Amino acid sequence: MKLLLKNATLLDEKSPFHNQTKDVLIEKGIVTQLEDHIENKGAKVINLKNLHISSGWFDPNVSFGEPGYEERETLKNGLQTAAKSGFTNIVLNPNTKPLTETHSDVSHLLQSNKNQLTALHISSVLTEEGKGNQMAPLLDLHKAGAVVFGDYKTSYNNPNLLRIALDYSQSFGGLIQAYPMDKALSNNGQMHEGIISTNLGLKGIPQVAETTTLARDLQLLDYTQGKLHIPFITSSASLEIVRAAKKKGLNISCGVGIPHLLFTDENLINFNSHYKIFPPLRSASDQRSLREGLLDGTIDMVSSMHQPINPELKNLEFIQAHEGSIGLEAAFGVLHNHFPLEKVISFLTRGKKRFGIKNTGFKIGAIADFSLFTPSGTSIFTKENIYSTSKNCMFIGADIKGSVYGCIRGTEFHLNTL
Repeated sequence: MKLLLKNATLLDEKSPFHNQTKDVLIEKGIVTQLEDHIENKGAKVINLKNLHISSGWFDPNVSFGEPGYEERETLKNGLQTAAKSGFTNIVLNPNTKPLTETHSDVSHLLQSNKNQLTALHISSVLTEEGKGNQMAPLLDLHKAGAVVFGDYKTSYNNPNLLRIALDYSQSFGGLIQAYPMDKALSNNGQMHEGIISTNLGLKGIPQVAETTTLARDLQLLDYTQGKLHIPFITSSASLEIVRAAKKKGLNISCGVGIPHLLFTDENLINFNSHYKIFPPLRSASDQRSLREGLLDGTIDMVSSMHQPINPELKNLEFIQAHEGSIGLEAAFGVLHNHFPLEKVISFLTRGKKRFGIKNTGFKIGAIADFSLFTPSGTSIFTKENIYSTSKNCMFIGADIKGSVYGCIRGTEFHLNTL
C-alpha cells in the first residue's frame, strides 16, 4: 500500500520540516519521501482542504468497557473511536471486570487488538484485585507488556505498599501511577467543596483531599527515588506541590483532564450529571492555574478522561448518577478553541516518552504515525460527532475549532471523509 499525502502542513517543533507544506509518500507503512512535490506513481492520494499533519496523538488515561462492561463500549469500537478522533496511541485503564492483573490478562488484550489502527497500551493494577492490600506481580505484568501500574482512581491507604512498589519497580524501570485522593476526606462527595456545593446542598470533595495524599506520595517518591506518574491534578495547590517536586529533581510526571481545563463547578448548578466526573471539576481560579501549569510545562500531558457509562447509570438524579464522561471525539476541537494550535499538538503528543512510546516524527525511514486534521473552521460539538457506543458526554454544546480527518499508523489508516 502506497499513500501520498498532498500539500500537507507538517507540525513538529523538533523537525526541520516544522510548519512547512510538503508532499509525503508512505510505502508499506514507512515514510520514503518528503518533498515539495511528489509525482503520483500508483499511490492512493490524500488531498484534503488545509491538511495538517502531526505526530500521532496520545491519551494516557482511557476507559472503554470490555471486558466485563461491553454494553458501555467494546474494545473494537473504542479503538475505532480513538482512530476517528485522531489518536494513534492510548493507554487503557484497568477499569474492567475482571481487572487487568495477570500476565494472561495483559497479553490477551495486546494480542487480540494488535491489528487495530490505534495502538493499545496497558495499565495494570498495582495491587491484587485493586484492593490496596497486596502488591500485584509487577515484574510479570511488565514482561507481559504493561506500561504503567496503578489502581484505577483509587489512592493507596497503605503508604508502605506504595513505598515498596516505588522501590521494587526500579529494578525493571517500571512507572508507578497514583491517584491522590484521601478516601476519608472525599467520602460520598459529589462535587468540588465550595460555595456552589453549599448552595446546591451537595457534599463536597475538598481540595485538601487531593493535596494531603499528593504531598505524602511525593515524600515517598523522594525517599525511594522511584518513578511516579500522577494522572490528574485538579487544583492550584496541587500544581504548586508538583512544581516544587520537579524543582527538587524528583522523577515525577503529572497530567490534567481536558474537562478541568474547560469547565468548572459552576457547570453543575443545574445538576447536569454529564459534568459529574472524578476527580471533580474545581473552581475558576483552579482552572486558570491548571492552564498556566500546562503551558509552562509543570503539567506534562492531557487526557480526555474518556469513560463510557451506560445511560441507566448516568441519567439519574445527580447523587445516584455515576461519574464519568466520554471525550476522545471532542479533545482536539475543544483544546484548539482555547489554546494555540502548536501548543495543542504539544499537549497531545508530549506524554508518549513517559510511557515508553516512540515519537517517530517526520523523517525518511520512520514508521508512519500521524494525526491528520485541519485547524480551520468553527462549530458546535453535537451528538452527531460522537462515535462511542455510550453517549455520556459533557462536551455536547461546546465550541470547537478545526476538525479531525483521521490518522495513519504503519500500514493502517482511517479517513473520516471516506
